[in-house]
Amino acid sequence: MQSTFKVPAIHCGHCAKTIQIELGDLLGVTEVEVNVDKKSVDVTFTDPVDEAGIRSLLEEIGYPAD
Repeated sequence: MQSTFKVPAIHCGHCAKTIQIELGDLLGVTEVEVNVDKKSVDVTFTDPVDEAGIRSLLEEIGYPAD
């Protein structure tokens, strides 16, 4: 599965790297692409993670999704 999340708090490459590392550590996440200009995060994942889990982690690390 793949989902795109709008994340207004993305401002720079450091933000992107933090998101990539944190989401990449979730069991089931296979790919994370962050677009700083569009303030979006594309996540490819399988079970056991789901969109709610991804949203929860984004909020926990200070990058809540709209």
